[in-house]
Amino acid sequence: MKEGFCLQKIHKEQIENFKRNKRALISFYIFLFLFIISLLSEILANDKPLLLKYKNNFYFPVFNTYTDQEFGGDFPTPADYKDPFIINNIQENGWLIMPIIPFSFNTVDYDINVPTPSAPDSKHWLGTDDEGRDILARILYGFRLSVIFSFLLTFISSVIGIITGAIQGYFGGKIDLIFQRVMEIWETLPQLFIIIIIASIFTPSFWSLLIILISFSWLSLTGLVRAEFLRTRNMEYVKAAKSMGASNIRIMFKHILPNAVIATITFVPFLLAEGITALTALDFLGLGLPPEYPSLGDLVRQGKDNLQAPWIGITIFIVLSMLLSLLIFIGEGIRDAFDTRKNN
Repeated sequence: MKEGFCLQKIHKEQIENFKRNKRALISFYIFLFLFIISLLSEILANDKPLLLKYKNNFYFPVFNTYTDQEFGGDFPTPADYKDPFIINNIQENGWLIMPIIPFSFNTVDYDINVPTPSAPDSKHWLGTDDEGRDILARILYGFRLSVIFSFLLTFISSVIGIITGAIQGYFGGKIDLIFQRVMEIWETLPQLFIIIIIASIFTPSFWSLLIILISFSWLSLTGLVRAEFLRTRNMEYVKAAKSMGASNIRIMFKHILPNAVIATITFVPFLLAEGITALTALDFLGLGLPPEYPSLGDLVRQGKDNLQAPWIGITIFIVLSMLLSLLIFIGEGIRDAFDTRKNN
């Protein structure tokens, strides 16, 4: 109870220290706000109505798929809410509410009267890409995809790295030696070349690309956790737990791991930034997600390929700079909050 009370007190002090760092706290709130906005992408940017009333019946096209026939059409295919015939039928027999941005990330606007990529206007606030797709919609969906991908990459690789480092540091000896040699060999493998080979065999998907990056990124926290376990495994409270008959797993994950996790938490925002950068770079090189995914890296590539349309490059530069800067500021705030030398 006393140990748990002390840990709880330390964690409370660290949270207060983080709150005192105004830059980190404001960055955290801005990042949280932007991420919540991106989670509402289907409601904010979609080529389907949020709600429509047709012949005294209510429909929710954003959440359900309705056929063309249900709104007076002739075909049993999904309704096209850009079709003037369908729109007229709905408006004559009811009404509809469209999202603020009436385009999804993959919606091609065939009504553009100028060559694509088109400049920002009242219809496309940030312009379109070279395929006639709305840039703002692609940024909303791409922001969410990049953050979720990076969250999964960071979480899974951190779990693997922490467990591996814990085993190495706690048991030491031959186990530690074997793990170290395997890690040294694994770190020397050319990650980019492996991804190129895999991409040449089959098209990477969200999950296959995640697995490939996890197979390399788990090494980032292993050394830190290993060092923490090597430092604390011979301390008095660990010896006391052993003398009382506690199992190795209980000692590792109940007594030592909480102290090691404190050190690893400070690296999480930086790992998130690395994950976003890795995904963006792979998409830019054409080795990442398939074209049907909204990708920030694809917008970077389009900015490079369409220098006559500077709004694409400027927009994606601002988005990526802001996103990565927010994560770095949050990471610095967490690092300073957990740094006992600064807080004493």
